[in-house]
Amino acid sequence: MKNRLKVLRAERDWTQAQLADALEVSRQTINALETGKFDPSLPLAFKAARLFNLAIEDIFQYEADS
Repeated sequence: MKNRLKVLRAERDWTQAQLADALEVSRQTINALETGKFDPSLPLAFKAARLFNLAIEDIFQYEADS
């Protein structure tokens, strides 16, 4: 799953730790999300969408295996 978390975080000049605090997860979780090693749970995706005031689809894009 692709996502725009790194870009959105950078636009706000937030560190991974600051975003992690806002989403109530670890910095390692943010790193794993940004590098595509981890897909967010639905509650985490909703929380991120509310934080950035965007639709979930504007942050996370599903990519089917080709």
